[in-house]
Amino acid sequence: MEKTAKVEVNRDGTQRGLTNLAVQMIAFGGSIGTGLFLGAGSTIHRTGPSILFVYAIIGGFFFLMMRAIGEMLYADPNQHTFVVFIHRYLGSNWGKFAEWSYWLELILAAMAELTAIAAYFQLWFPTLPAWLIQLAFLVGLTLINVAVVSFFGKTEIILSGIKIITILGLIIVGAWLVVTHHQGISGDQATISNLTRNFTLFPNGISQFIFAFPMVFFAFQGMEFVGITTAETKQPRQVLPRAINQIIGRILFFYIGSLAVIMMVSPWQQINASQSPFVQIFELAGIPAAALLINAVVIIAAASTLNSAIFSTGRHLYQLALESNSRWMLPLRKISVKGIPLTSVLFSAALMLGAPILSLFNQLTTAFTFVASVSGDIYILVCILTMLAHWKFRQKTVGQEVLFRMPAYRITEPLTICFFGAVFVSLFFSSASRWPAIGAIIWALGFAAYLKLGQQNTISRLERDKQ
Repeated sequence: MEKTAKVEVNRDGTQRGLTNLAVQMIAFGGSIGTGLFLGAGSTIHRTGPSILFVYAIIGGFFFLMMRAIGEMLYADPNQHTFVVFIHRYLGSNWGKFAEWSYWLELILAAMAELTAIAAYFQLWFPTLPAWLIQLAFLVGLTLINVAVVSFFGKTEIILSGIKIITILGLIIVGAWLVVTHHQGISGDQATISNLTRNFTLFPNGISQFIFAFPMVFFAFQGMEFVGITTAETKQPRQVLPRAINQIIGRILFFYIGSLAVIMMVSPWQQINASQSPFVQIFELAGIPAAALLINAVVIIAAASTLNSAIFSTGRHLYQLALESNSRWMLPLRKISVKGIPLTSVLFSAALMLGAPILSLFNQLTTAFTFVASVSGDIYILVCILTMLAHWKFRQKTVGQEVLFRMPAYRITEPLTICFFGAVFVSLFFSSASRWPAIGAIIWALGFAAYLKLGQQNTISRLERDKQ
């Protein structure tokens, strides 16, 4: 590794330009999206105050997964994605399935964010075509991503920072309404007792409580982006432990704190599920144009998530190219003079052009929604494989000193794997999520069959060459 003036340059030409703050903001950018600002009301209506327990439980298991990812990356901080460890410790077939599936899932998630950006932007400019809005945001954020990595990090600090300031603003304003016993959203008095009065764990039945788990699980998706920044982070063995240990607590604070304050300002049964609670609370506090303010924040939130997705897909595809022997993948290994895996970033971004194309054909929207849901469900399988890879990692590194460990892994790892498995199984108990879950299984089986066929063809070709 050689050094330039301020930035370390890796052997492959990528640069370590991301700071601890940038790494944390990238994780915020991925895991705190539009759902919190717009969908908090419907989230609360599912289980009432017990939704806080769901967030706490899933947050705890995500922390364990992040510690597992952090431990593997701490031991080898030169990897561009945490998914590479699945390939290394579970075999090439599992690795290819996880790597390609995760990359595709990120592409589809980015397309969904582009769709959301266009919808919210059209509230201000209804005559602008959706495809033009999507194209403008995609090109702008791609240009940011092909600049030096430190510039991308600074951009994400600003975008994620706006989201954080908005959430803190909600918590402060809501707390002020409660302390002053202000009239709440529904006309009732804002008070802490709104959160605890007549509390039951399953106010809408145990089924709604169970269905809340996959919904909240996907809310945390994107936190693992920390595991895609390590190879481009300054002093990774110092930054990585701090980032992982701090990020989970802060995300839980923002999620649980904002939801708790919302339910204190008004009894949860009275909250309008069809309107953003952020808008409702800011309007109560007399903040002018609250709806316009939140619409702007939602656009920024979606742009932040998209920005992180472009970064992550580019690094992920670059790692795939490094592992591939295919001559078609060789161009994707190109590193620009600024230390960016240029062709991988541009190719991934080009696939995201599917969003503006879809906007021209509304009849394809349903199909895209289904495919995106399938890919989201596959993410759970990738999480399970990541934990299994970490288990193998620990078995193969017995006796080696690593200063950043997953706590009590012999107990916590099996619990985490079982929990992630239970979340996936819970998808089959809802008609809305059952078919995407079946689609995820079909994708996994089809991918396995494809790899098997490829291996058989390779063996047959080798046998013919021998003859």
